[in-house]
Amino acid sequence: MTRLIVAAGGGGDAVAAAMLDGALHGDGDRTVILTYAWDRLLSDAVPGPRGPDHFTGLERLTPAVRTVPGGARPIAPAGSTLPRLAAALPQTFALIDPDHGAEGITRQVEELISHLEPDSIDLLDVGGDILARGDEPTLQSPLADALTLAACSQVNASVRLLVAGPGLDGELPPDELRGLLGPVVHTFTAEDVEAVGTVLDWHPSEAAAMLAATARGVRGVCEAAGGGRAVPLTDEGPTVHEADLDAALARSRLGSAIMETETLREVEASSREICGFSEIDRERESAARRGEEPAEELDARALLGRLDRFEARARDRGVTHATFGRLAEVLGLGGARHDELRRLLAEERPGRYAPPLWPLAS
Repeated sequence: MTRLIVAAGGGGDAVAAAMLDGALHGDGDRTVILTYAWDRLLSDAVPGPRGPDHFTGLERLTPAVRTVPGGARPIAPAGSTLPRLAAALPQTFALIDPDHGAEGITRQVEELISHLEPDSIDLLDVGGDILARGDEPTLQSPLADALTLAACSQVNASVRLLVAGPGLDGELPPDELRGLLGPVVHTFTAEDVEAVGTVLDWHPSEAAAMLAATARGVRGVCEAAGGGRAVPLTDEGPTVHEADLDAALARSRLGSAIMETETLREVEASSREICGFSEIDRERESAARRGEEPAEELDARALLGRLDRFEARARDRGVTHATFGRLAEVLGLGGARHDELRRLLAEERPGRYAPPLWPLAS
């Protein structure tokens, strides 16, 4: 049995795909996960998704698809967590190349289907923003999901659309999503998380972190990066729902508009028109504002003092947990220093350190 899972937005969706594959089947070496290499400035100084030309060590699977083995490396200044993910997990990770728009990704999926002859094909999104119209004011990252939605809707095969952790990406409210979700396919447990447990100690995805935390029984309110979005951690968090692929495409103004695109520039132009922005533009602006991060050691006392003050204020807002991305944001640390922050907290607050989320002091 061979399976194909398309990680709709890359990043945390790829981690969730591996977690779901392990939970349902347990033999990840028979599964190919097709995903973007797009760390959104968390581990990559270059805006936008990475294509095959940004790596060394990729392996050809089909004419249009390359796999990312654990020994692959991004070419500086680009960065990517995908090789490290591939080294840590049994699934085969294949790279989505968005440079040729939806038509290019459709071709990649079709080639994989022809080559693998998979028994199942799933399109998986964590949070549910793949079900967005495109004009929701809380929407932050519609481009990647809309591209894979448009592509998978055009392949000559049955594709199942899955949404894990409704609302955990903080982009669409759970109340708005409930009417768009179908039956529950699986509810993650703490045992399911163990398959990707070591990955969650370092992977930057906030949605995957909250998905895993809810599977482990964590409940409350988590503050995420991006200005402190408050995300409820509820019993809905660890669920995986099926959704109607055709209905999702019909609802998605962006997905419907980009089905015949042949370049990423065309996709960006449609996103600006329909959503009012391109998230890659936002990354370009953020990258332009960033200077060189200081090389000196972290001032542990000053950082821990600022952390204590943040925790006190956040508790007053009803927050119980924070992502490590939110902590780094509050403490003024860029993505390159996230690992340093984790080590500092593990050393200075060992009784509190509980990745993938940080529990706030009571």
